Amino acid sequence: MAISRSQLVKELEPGLNALFGLEYNRYENQHAEIFVTETSDRAFEEEVMLSGFASAPTKQEGAGVVFDQAGETFTARYNHETIALAFSITEEAIEDNLYDRLAARYTRALARSMSNTKQVKAAQVLNQAQFTAVTGGDGVSLINTSHPLATGGVFSNVLATAADLNETSLEQALIDIAGFVDERGLRIAAQGRKMVIPKELQFTAERLMKTPLRVGTADNDINAIASMGMVPEGYRVNNFLSDTDSFYLMTDVPNGLKHFVRAPIKTAIEGDFDTGNVRFKARERYSFGWSDPRCIFGNGNLPTS
Repeated sequence: MAISRSQLVKELEPGLNALFGLEYNRYENQHAEIFVTETSDRAFEEEVMLSGFASAPTKQEGAGVVFDQAGETFTARYNHETIALAFSITEEAIEDNLYDRLAARYTRALARSMSNTKQVKAAQVLNQAQFTAVTGGDGVSLINTSHPLATGGVFSNVLATAADLNETSLEQALIDIAGFVDERGLRIAAQGRKMVIPKELQFTAERLMKTPLRVGTADNDINAIASMGMVPEGYRVNNFLSDTDSFYLMTDVPNGLKHFVRAPIKTAIEGDFDTGNVRFKARERYSFGWSDPRCIFGNGNLPTS
């Protein structure tokens, strides 16, 4: 339905001083702190996890060398979605000079709506990171105690006991990340690089990561997390996270959380011959997901459904 003069009656009145409601600032590109953006030229993208080799055994004198096999373990798939929104203004509203006054404002509102959807979809990957019904290529949720390995074992990227953000839980998370193994059970040199938190935890994170001494004690102990530079990129607030006491450590493991852009945002304006209305449209295609779950570590406070 087009925006008509009856919806904009105040715009036709003399002495109007200001229009408001469409000029709010917006949280923009917060997904870039979580996801690596890549381009796509197909309907979906797939990435295959490969297993390396087991630990090399000792070769006895005169014995033959042991041969090992590497292979594919699972495939992560990214299905692109089309996001689009439009509005139109009637020919009569344009004739009464409402086009010039409102088109720019509603175009900005359209851009804000498109941006909001992108941030919501990006944050949804973390908000549903422990949903049992939302699984990755390895068949389990993004944050899980039982990610399967090629050896038949499992690895975990979540605290064994769920805990709120504090010195103890953050230190334990960093210790657990340092214990990550690859698909064949070999230790990998992983570390936390950035913490992503909801707005409710920003003050706690600031105290934990930036004070020179330990938080909440009368002792003169140093803040080991800060002095050792254990989370070198600090913390980032994401305003679209739904759980108020969950925190996420992004690790330096590559090929993790990804944002594929199939078609960047495009805008179009056209007139309709029958009605004379002018129509405005915005459209883009993209996907959010993950390949290697070792890219993230959670504190276990998320719901499972």
